[in-house]
Amino acid sequence: MTEMEYTKLVARNLKRIAYENGKTQADIARDLHISKATVSSWMTGTRLPRMDKIDLLCHYFNCKRSDIMEERKEPDQGWYLDDDTARLAQESLENERILLDASRKLTPENMKLLIRIARTLEDTNRDG
Repeated sequence: MTEMEYTKLVARNLKRIAYENGKTQADIARDLHISKATVSSWMTGTRLPRMDKIDLLCHYFNCKRSDIMEERKEPDQGWYLDDDTARLAQESLENERILLDASRKLTPENMKLLIRIARTLEDTNRDG
């Protein structure tokens, strides 16, 4: 694995862990007294955190180094119906602006419709 690929892997893992813990980049920066630019560079995969910062993140998220630094062996099926859904969700997480960019050009009425559709799909999947 190249250094760039490894940096992207760490970024993916940090995004996932932050999401699972309900934390934003701003939360992490504020809580750990780290600049927002630094946290952003970790999350976008442009810079790799030093080991002392990895350890700080592990303590903050109550996770292991391997959760941040290693590829996941299998998708978390507890969150998703199947592997394809997990892959697509990860893809949208890695390109976090994709849905935001797509919704930028919607009218308020179409945005409300999109939200209703998403909620209906969620309810349909939950009910069976």
